[in-house]
Amino acid sequence: MVATPVTKLTFEEYLTYDDGSGFHYELVDGRLELMNPPTIEHFLISKFLEQTLDAEIARLSLPWLTFRETGMRTGRNKSRLTDLCVVTQEQARDLLKASAVFETPPLLVIEVVSPDSIKRDYRHKRSEYAAVGVPEYWIVDPLELKVTVLLLEEGFYEETVFTADQKIVSQTFPELAIAPHQIFAAGNL
Repeated sequence: MVATPVTKLTFEEYLTYDDGSGFHYELVDGRLELMNPPTIEHFLISKFLEQTLDAEIARLSLPWLTFRETGMRTGRNKSRLTDLCVVTQEQARDLLKASAVFETPPLLVIEVVSPDSIKRDYRHKRSEYAAVGVPEYWIVDPLELKVTVLLLEEGFYEETVFTADQKIVSQTFPELAIAPHQIFAAGNL
């Protein structure tokens, strides 16, 4: 078992923090929270979504990029690790030689739920992402076989749940033709 330091960190200290363990941490109210390594199913789903979004970005010739496991500042001394996020090239250019922690909201954030992240993905990140103005947030839940798409309206998320072969409706990618069953099938070998 790895002991997580109990010292409070500022956001700026977090950007340069390295305990040499190779583990990933989120910063929550100045405390480091260890993120468990994802499952292979989680990686496969994330990879499928990244490839799908990258193909749509290329098809539409958009100046956007998709990243896995980047950080996003969600408060004074808070930073979350996203499973996937879509940002503008300008946002990425600003961090070219710095820690990949965005301080401006991505266009889209996607979290893939795991047993230890249910409360974090559905509750904590939902409120934090809304507070910093993330316009679209997907919660991809292989445990419940559903995709919840949250669209920011007047500071709060309006949610739509998609299951089985329902086409996911995205504000960021309105022409995207993808259904939950395709996403969850990608998590199988």
